[in-house]
Amino acid sequence: MNWLQHWSIVRDQSYSGVCGGVTQSKTRPQVLVSTSWLEEHLDDPAIVVAEVNTDLEASYRTGHVPGAVGWDLHHDLEDQTRRDVPRPSQLAALLGSSGIDNATVVVLYGDGNNRSATWAFWLLKYYRHDDVRLLDGGRAKWIAEGRPLSTETATPSVKPYKPRIPDRSLRATRDHIVANLGSKSLSLLDTRTHDEYAGNTAASSPGQADIYRNGRIPGAVHVAWDDGAATDGAFRPADELRRLYENKGVTPDQEVVAYCRLGVRASYSWFVLKYLLGYERVRNYDGSWTEWGNSVGVPIEVGE
Repeated sequence: MNWLQHWSIVRDQSYSGVCGGVTQSKTRPQVLVSTSWLEEHLDDPAIVVAEVNTDLEASYRTGHVPGAVGWDLHHDLEDQTRRDVPRPSQLAALLGSSGIDNATVVVLYGDGNNRSATWAFWLLKYYRHDDVRLLDGGRAKWIAEGRPLSTETATPSVKPYKPRIPDRSLRATRDHIVANLGSKSLSLLDTRTHDEYAGNTAASSPGQADIYRNGRIPGAVHVAWDDGAATDGAFRPADELRRLYENKGVTPDQEVVAYCRLGVRASYSWFVLKYLLGYERVRNYDGSWTEWGNSVGVPIEVGE
């Protein structure tokens, strides 16, 4: 039995239903749910399921987990007038209209290998929502297993939601990185493609907005975000994940700052390090290369 199988058993035994609580693991919070667990709890009123996607028309509206609400990654989970995370009032409005209050268990899943969902997870934890979980394997695994789908748009009853003071220890800023460049206690983790890391391109796919300079933040090591996923989209076993990062010198004794182009891919690596491997000090630099590559006066590196 590998770690993920063992963790699935521990996880599935720990939830005690609508009126019960959630038992937390001594080594890590309960954050993953299996596809079978979610199917068994679709009618649980204590839970709200949210699909987070870059294209709701091509995904959510063609079939989603029954009862799930749909969140657009770039419309619902970004401030539309600033290049920033939503304001507290904006997030509260989204969550409340999704039938979520402060006591709700929120289960997230997304497209691809769940990177959209890990962004939402990071954002909800930034605003200190207590119980947020991720569907292991996301949308792809749910569909591949032939589990039920619905095309009905969810219309939950609106609930009051009170946002909390942000947990700024989860977020890195450009100034924080500049102040700590060269420090042995800081590990910079570039989670983009190798071509982006080497400076051969500014984006992972055509059509994305140009960035003034290509390259990487000096001293950053490269571990692509999706190296953490197995072939079915679920997370790889913990021992494999640990070797993946420690082989690049990313160790638990350091502060780790993950970045990509927009902070979305980096949120996946942030989730792996903080919640699956138990790294205590992990930040997501959501400004990422879009900010760094367009900034005046900050250094870059290029090449292999």
